[in-house]
Amino acid sequence: MRLLTTIILLPLFAVLHAQKVDVYAGVDKTMAQIPDSSTHSAPSIARYITAHFATPADKARAAFVWVAKNTRYDVENMYAQNIYHDVNELVEKVLKTHKGVCAHYAQLFSAILTEMHMKNYVIAGYTKQNGRVANLPHSWCGALINGSWFLFDPTWGAGFVQNGKYVARFNNAYFMVKPEVLISTHMPFDPLWQFSNNPLTNAEFIEGNMVNKKKGLFFHYADSLRRYDRQSTIEQLIASTRRIEQNGVLNKMIDDMSQNNQHDIVYWKNKAAVDKFNVAVHTYNDGIALLNRFIDYRNNQFTPKKEDKEIQSMVDEAENVLLNSREQLWGIRDTDGNTANSMAQLNKSIENALGSVNEQKLFLAKYFKTGKLFRKTRFVKYSVMGVPVN
Repeated sequence: MRLLTTIILLPLFAVLHAQKVDVYAGVDKTMAQIPDSSTHSAPSIARYITAHFATPADKARAAFVWVAKNTRYDVENMYAQNIYHDVNELVEKVLKTHKGVCAHYAQLFSAILTEMHMKNYVIAGYTKQNGRVANLPHSWCGALINGSWFLFDPTWGAGFVQNGKYVARFNNAYFMVKPEVLISTHMPFDPLWQFSNNPLTNAEFIEGNMVNKKKGLFFHYADSLRRYDRQSTIEQLIASTRRIEQNGVLNKMIDDMSQNNQHDIVYWKNKAAVDKFNVAVHTYNDGIALLNRFIDYRNNQFTPKKEDKEIQSMVDEAENVLLNSREQLWGIRDTDGNTANSMAQLNKSIENALGSVNEQKLFLAKYFKTGKLFRKTRFVKYSVMGVPVN
């Protein structure tokens, strides 16, 4: 996850501030009265909001104002590395401590909206303040409200850092902002999150060239969003990295994001391989259990009695499950060294088990060919003296 830059409040949204205060005064008052028992998880906060508000805009406002006013910016850790592959862990942390950096604000706001079934995304990018590009990346959110996309920055809406200290000062300017407005200060690494058919390049943003390029290449972001929602995490990362690099890698933050995506691709590919490996292990164990069930039945000299077809099916079922395990194993790709070694060991175990299955099948073939009066003799061996032995 990315971190927050030092914040200097901008006068750009002064008019918006005056407009939004009166409209949402009732929402803000109701959220100020939320009982503490309803604030320990994103679902409980969402339930409170849903019980008190009906419109998407009011619900988004309720989530925004609560996150902004109940989370303090963690100045001491603003430069620390905060890498979370488990978003739930991040959300739980900020709800417990009531402090965090931009990723915590954005993920908590997103989690509450998600619980209310409101379509939203957490956006990573970088910012400009007073015409200058900040030196730290940033996170904010985009949400679909009444069929249109709006942007929300609960971190900048909560306050700012001044002289190394956090100043809590709620700012309406960063609530429900049109993408074409916020792009003057917030640049997503991935141009998809500009929600524009003519997204700005990094060069244009950095240079302050905010003129919408009607002559530029048309980017149908709505189609791209639909495609994004259908993709796996790995596919999303690969496509995002391509868009980031095509939009110009012009500073270290953009390059870091591209590299971070590459690392995440490796992480998720290996996680997918490990998950598939665990499925293959589980299937293998099921096959071994079935094989052992047959062997126990054989050791008990096929008692209680079963029909020949039923006895044969016991071995066949074990074989099919083990073959399925092998097929699952062979279908795993993109593994690291440790997983590859574990796969080799499992493959050896599967082959050994299949070898045992073949031994049981050979035994059954001979058993079924033996007359029923003499089948019991198949369960014992005799010495040269004719004495039965185990």
